[in-house]
Amino acid sequence: MALRSIIASALLLTGAVSGDCSNKLAVSYPAPVAAQGWSYQLVANGFTKPRGIQFDKDGGLLVIDAGAGLVHLSLKDDGNTCVSVDKKTTLLASKELNHGIALTDDGKTLYASSADKVYEWTYDSKTVTLGDANRTIVTNMSNSDHTTRTLLLSRKKPGILLVSRGSQSNEDSNAEDLDSGHSQIRSFDLSQLGSGSGSSSSATPYAYLDGHVIGWGLRNSVGVAEDPSSGGLWSVENSVDQLHRKGRDIHQDNPAEELNYHGTVDQDDDGGGGNNSNNNKTQGGNYGYPVCYAIWSPANFPDLGALTTASQFPDDDAPGNVTDAACNDDYVAPRLAFQAHTAPLDIKFDADGAYAYISFHGSWNREAPVGYRIARVAFKDGQPAAPRDSMDAAVDVLATKDLSNCPDRCFRPVGLAWDAKGRLWFSSDSTGEIFVMQHDGSSGSGNGKDGKSVAGRRAPELAVVAFVVTAVAAFVS
Repeated sequence: MALRSIIASALLLTGAVSGDCSNKLAVSYPAPVAAQGWSYQLVANGFTKPRGIQFDKDGGLLVIDAGAGLVHLSLKDDGNTCVSVDKKTTLLASKELNHGIALTDDGKTLYASSADKVYEWTYDSKTVTLGDANRTIVTNMSNSDHTTRTLLLSRKKPGILLVSRGSQSNEDSNAEDLDSGHSQIRSFDLSQLGSGSGSSSSATPYAYLDGHVIGWGLRNSVGVAEDPSSGGLWSVENSVDQLHRKGRDIHQDNPAEELNYHGTVDQDDDGGGGNNSNNNKTQGGNYGYPVCYAIWSPANFPDLGALTTASQFPDDDAPGNVTDAACNDDYVAPRLAFQAHTAPLDIKFDADGAYAYISFHGSWNREAPVGYRIARVAFKDGQPAAPRDSMDAAVDVLATKDLSNCPDRCFRPVGLAWDAKGRLWFSSDSTGEIFVMQHDGSSGSGNGKDGKSVAGRRAPELAVVAFVVTAVAAFVS
């Protein structure tokens, strides 16, 4: 009788743990597939175009909904990936804000960007309110085409704000001039705003050209991150379309998207190396655009010679005196190359810097679609573990199984953010959705159906099974 009681109780507990999540949201397109040990769940939908996301100090999720404004989500958390929206609050209705968002370590100051400006507000996460007035921090960034202005606040050196600015066109000749401000990442010391360094009063913002150059010759480096272990600054680059080499169209698989290294926020421009050539700089160097690009696929590459994946080369529009050798000697090479046209839009490190997670938004300019996935790159001692010419350094965490549905019937990941429980959240702009992911360590595939992954509940179920076995064994003995 006692044995029956133990088993019945355990089965009831198993049923309680493995019961369906109260969140019944599902995607309306073929669901992406999670890698083994990962689970995910659609948490919110109905956004206009969700881009950058950021958690506040009280667990609320801040979302830049491009063309709509700044939104706050209060969450109902039932554990694992069973999370739903308890309340949605529009903090600011604005058609101007389009991508960038950052929050200070104390959670009291919020930054967001438009195509031309970076704004600052006071923020209270407990009352979920913005200050009545904002202050403009950075301005004069109003080129067209690539208009997102990604923001990153350094954790290693608080008060330093990085702002990434893209090109004005596919191949923007203005980007060859450092003083254009095009295709660059610059940093700004917020503690000096109004003290005479780039500004004459507290009411006068920095001009973009006032910023310290982190890197230039970067066509559209939308994702920017700081390694929490080393303080290293990294960006992911969206390279050009419609490229030709020696009169041949190579745009299907070249040039590569890039992972670029930019040193740390507190180092000298030459990284202490004593060599001021661009190729030896770890900060402030020219990464090549719009003159030199990186190879993704060497297959059938015209006049390949000794070039390999991640080697740089000039395209047919480059000045006649720019050679393959010049591209590799005079410009900063990427640390890793990724499949052309996959469009990496964000990069976030995990807590110990062991992996960098990258959202690949997906292609529009390739016959066979690529991207539409979230992948991670392993790091060791502050650098990617894979060699520079690796073609498999980015390992899928969540991916679209049938790319023939893309782009119209696929998720398109953009912003990434970690919550306090170590779960990875992401936005999908074209579908207007927000998701949560978790690595549960289970042996299952994590494959979800309609955006509702079940793998996240497998670990608790296994724990209950273990309880049953232990209880029965104890009774029998």
